[in-house]
Amino acid sequence: MKRLLATAAVTLGLLGSCLSSAQAEDDFGATPDTSLTTGVGVASTDPVTDDPSPAPDDTDSDPETAPSAEDIALGIEGTVHNPAAAPATSEDGQSIGLETDPQAACDDQVKSAVQTPDAQYAACASPLEPAGEISSEERAALSRGDAPADTSATESAVLAAVPDAGQADQAASLQEATDDSTPTSAPGDGSDASAAARSPWKEPKWCRDEGVDMTWYIERLRGCGIWRAEVSAIDVRTGSRIGGIRYLVIGYSFSARDSKTWAYQTQMLEVSRWGRAVTGTKVYGSASCTGKCKVTHKDFPAQAINSRAEPYGQFFMSTTINTAAAKQRGTGRSIASWRFSNPEWVAPSDATKLSTVDVRCDNDMPGAPRQVGCVNTQAVPVISYSLTGPWPELAKHIKDAQATGLPGKYGTTNYLTRLTNGSKITENRRKACPSSLPRPSGKSCDEYPFASTWQGARYSGGPFSRRMINATQNTDAGRALNGFYTYSRVLDGDRFLVWIR
Repeated sequence: MKRLLATAAVTLGLLGSCLSSAQAEDDFGATPDTSLTTGVGVASTDPVTDDPSPAPDDTDSDPETAPSAEDIALGIEGTVHNPAAAPATSEDGQSIGLETDPQAACDDQVKSAVQTPDAQYAACASPLEPAGEISSEERAALSRGDAPADTSATESAVLAAVPDAGQADQAASLQEATDDSTPTSAPGDGSDASAAARSPWKEPKWCRDEGVDMTWYIERLRGCGIWRAEVSAIDVRTGSRIGGIRYLVIGYSFSARDSKTWAYQTQMLEVSRWGRAVTGTKVYGSASCTGKCKVTHKDFPAQAINSRAEPYGQFFMSTTINTAAAKQRGTGRSIASWRFSNPEWVAPSDATKLSTVDVRCDNDMPGAPRQVGCVNTQAVPVISYSLTGPWPELAKHIKDAQATGLPGKYGTTNYLTRLTNGSKITENRRKACPSSLPRPSGKSCDEYPFASTWQGARYSGGPFSRRMINATQNTDAGRALNGFYTYSRVLDGDRFLVWIR
């Protein structure tokens, strides 16, 4: 069920050029506004290809200058919102996704229950194996709620109203705990009252459309996924399972380009139940954070789980990078954990945990050195440009250049990587588009790969492309590219792709 979300794009056209191949000479006799000429992205003393004077058609603005609100709006419109499956491990090699305590922990729990006078039942939690298709019961569970196509406004409002870390249910101080902090004893009966005034955040529609894939699907600023799991009641006298609840877990997290905090929610949907000793089951939980982050708010009181009640926990995490220092980056990962309790069980179940993908926070964005923002680093951002949009000459040039094998094409892993050093950007541009090249009236020189990438003409050491195109399109496309960088927090060395539609 992999569905491609349409982009709300005023799709863009971009900095293009004339295709170059290694060992070829520059051909300045070709028609400059439409032809593909050749050049080589290597050091040279040729006064034509290494013109020290500024080119008259710079389209990338100074990376240290903050883009305007209009530029950012163009960047947002051109950003492709197409969630992709996340890797199964984090950058440090840790497993991402759903996990429970080892079977040995459940066995120990049952053995301990045997030693408790009059104990009859214990409980154990377990994930369920992925299935090829969603069952009818799972489909019915997912259909009980609705999900909006666009969640950005709600997400912004949630992050703008982050609860005070010192209020309400903060039983523990701010933490950077890496272990499960879910209490091993169930909360008192008053928890239901604290849950009454709460409301869940609705995950994006594409999350349920992707199905129960037991994996995270991620965009740059949000992630979502659905997992199968089960909690079973165990007869401590025989060790046999005598009842159980099968349920779905929806994990949903989101961040913002201009906030040091990100949000995380886990929600449980009962699929089916069977047997004895499961009536009256509740679930409660907590969260921790590993890496450069801390939990600033935890809200997962005990709640009933059944076909009419879908319990959930909500958490806020903040980065712990030193924001007083310049150019800081730090990665963290949220871990939600929960346990089930029941009046008939001698103790709550062992813990089930769901970890998110890596979230990177930084204050290293060119043009906004004090602004802190957070993104999913494993989500490769994509900018889109249309052959029928406002900048068709730019889009056509990029399409032609990518067709020759130059990097950055959407659907490949041949990425572009951003370059933010202003001097190096200028060198890339001068190599591809020296000022000595004639510019017809109304035209300017467009290079690809972009001067603002490490694959640019000077620093790639390989081929590049240039073409004379409409000057206004070239300039406006440069503004849109800068807005895209800012919206998606594409830092120096970050990967991205370009989709020509």
